[in-house]
Amino acid sequence: MEIRQDLETRPVYDVVEKLWRIKINANECNLNLPPLVAERVLTRFSSVAFNRYPNEEYDSLREQIARNFAVGMDQVVIGSGSSEIIEKIFYCFGGSTDKKILYPVPSFSMYKIYAQAAECQPVEFELDPKDFSLDVEKYIDAVKKSKPTLAVVCNPNNPTGNGLKIQQIETIAKNVDCPLLIDEAYIEFYGETASELIRQYPHLMIARTFSKAYGLAAARVGYLVASKEIAEIVGKSFMPYHMNVLSLVTADIVYQMRAEFIPRIQMMIAERKRMSAQLQKLPGFRVYPSVTNFVLVKHANADELNRRFEEKSIGVRNFGSNPRLKNCIRITMGLREENDIWFDVAETFAEENYA
Repeated sequence: MEIRQDLETRPVYDVVEKLWRIKINANECNLNLPPLVAERVLTRFSSVAFNRYPNEEYDSLREQIARNFAVGMDQVVIGSGSSEIIEKIFYCFGGSTDKKILYPVPSFSMYKIYAQAAECQPVEFELDPKDFSLDVEKYIDAVKKSKPTLAVVCNPNNPTGNGLKIQQIETIAKNVDCPLLIDEAYIEFYGETASELIRQYPHLMIARTFSKAYGLAAARVGYLVASKEIAEIVGKSFMPYHMNVLSLVTADIVYQMRAEFIPRIQMMIAERKRMSAQLQKLPGFRVYPSVTNFVLVKHANADELNRRFEEKSIGVRNFGSNPRLKNCIRITMGLREENDIWFDVAETFAEENYA
């Protein structure tokens, strides 16, 4: 077989999962849809024309999002999760080895893979190794020096959990000339969105997902808000009917009823604060500040701690030998009782290691 040469060296994003008793490794919401929302979704399914291609369902969701952001419907693009949106953006602004895409590290691991798939040069901007903060001035300098065709900021950043203020995002937007993508997958837990800057900075783009705060990871729905020109370009990279009706109508109802999700978002924020405070009391644990639905912790024996979690059928994200995240584990906030269970494991482990 003759295949693309770059596929042989491209890393694989492992999505194979064990059947965990407590699954807190993928930054998902551990609650299904609110009952009232689920009821509306199922009722809507009863009127879906399964024999027809998606049409008005796509535009209905775009119209809702556009209204919320006070932009034109032609400034919104829907995709299969924000991951597909980002992949298409990389595709549109990549395309040849003389083009570069700059993104922070450590951050979303798919950035590098998407850059390689776009056949351009990945340019990594190193976050501060001490606290994973992004130095705005150094970032601007890196953009000016490398002259990328696209620059990316993940805000809040995954997997480190920290976030930039709107003023910092605006400083970057003011001082870079290339298209600037702000990946806001976790913004509902933070609130410091850069969406208001879109009208002032036409090279700015916002990518969001329904997978995290709204618990629609199974439906795979995300969206882009950008200038009309950029939205049109990105829209051309999708095939016809790329979104299925079931996902579209589900996301449409969820967006209509997003107020129903506020209590659970607040609960996840409260749990993140509670668990961060408890973890900080454990000897040997370093807890990085987070404004998301997860916390990143560091421990000298992280691999052994991960094995303890696995023995209890608790799935967390262990970054293993990743040089930038050595001895780090990311823990998604689950339900309160789930958090108490995994914390007991961590507390016992800490006591044994520092007896």
